[in-house]
Amino acid sequence: MSVLSTQITLEDLPAPPPDKIGWPWTEASQLLPPNMPDGQPWPLISIITPSYNQSRFLEKTIRSVLLQSYPNLEYIVIDGGSSDRSVDIIKKYESYLTYWVSEKDKGQAHAINKGFDRATGKIFAWLNSDDIYLPEALSLVAERFNQEDNHTGALVGIGHKVDETGKIVYTPPRGPELNFQSFLNWHKSHFMQPSCFFTREAWELCGLLDESLNYCMDVDLWLKISQKFFFKKLDTVLSHATVHQEAKTTAQKEQTIVENALLIMDYGARDIAYQDLMGLADALVDANQKIQSITFSPVYKIIGPIYRIVRYVNQFFGDLIKKYSCKIFNRIDRNV
Repeated sequence: MSVLSTQITLEDLPAPPPDKIGWPWTEASQLLPPNMPDGQPWPLISIITPSYNQSRFLEKTIRSVLLQSYPNLEYIVIDGGSSDRSVDIIKKYESYLTYWVSEKDKGQAHAINKGFDRATGKIFAWLNSDDIYLPEALSLVAERFNQEDNHTGALVGIGHKVDETGKIVYTPPRGPELNFQSFLNWHKSHFMQPSCFFTREAWELCGLLDESLNYCMDVDLWLKISQKFFFKKLDTVLSHATVHQEAKTTAQKEQTIVENALLIMDYGARDIAYQDLMGLADALVDANQKIQSITFSPVYKIIGPIYRIVRYVNQFFGDLIKKYSCKIFNRIDRNV
């Protein structure tokens, strides 16, 4: 495996698609001096990108890492056997990657664990394939870690959720403290995962990610690290997480809340878990009441029967097509 020990520039990378401009397509981070301001060498940073069928976003993610122009970078991409254009995109940049693979895995947590198993850096982080780092993120993290002692296990910068146009749609409310107790109350005081960087020592003492978790494997790791190390804030925006319909935490918000509640119960926070689950239940009851109010409205009484007829007709013809398609294919099979 190779480490990127030279700073990548726009001229080094393949040309971006003609309709893409700005960061990280036609803009890059400023080149860094050979050493940090105090003369120390830049620490090796290992970034893992887990990916599965995210070709719409993957190239932007990769470029946002490479165009950090960070001079001591280990970048590993673990693809879960994508069937879209992901592998083509990875191959496009493979000469700048420390390692990559595309093979079936057991999910996101497993992919990240596989990546960190190969990582040799001093500072660790993972960046999902629909998220990006902002310019100078890695150098800012490296300089701040250099000012901390061994009791600091993680740094947390600011992160925004953005839509597919890049417009900021949400910034999480970071609480006054970043510690075990605040992480138990995750839904009221949380941060964006791609803006969190942690030390190799923290990972070795507190990892791996729990592969039985589908949504909250990061919260579980933060809870483990916070019992042995300090989390420190970095008051700079480091990342953007893209909100889209295929994103797990967008499409499966309710499942995320339930899994998080079950997780913090394992850490003894039954009262907080109960409040989170009751909040979800109240939201579902409210949604059900709104649906019922619609069904009793005069407009629905007119439109409802028409909708049910249309749905019945669609289902009837769909079943008819399936029925005769089967007969046709059975006949073809007999004649072959």
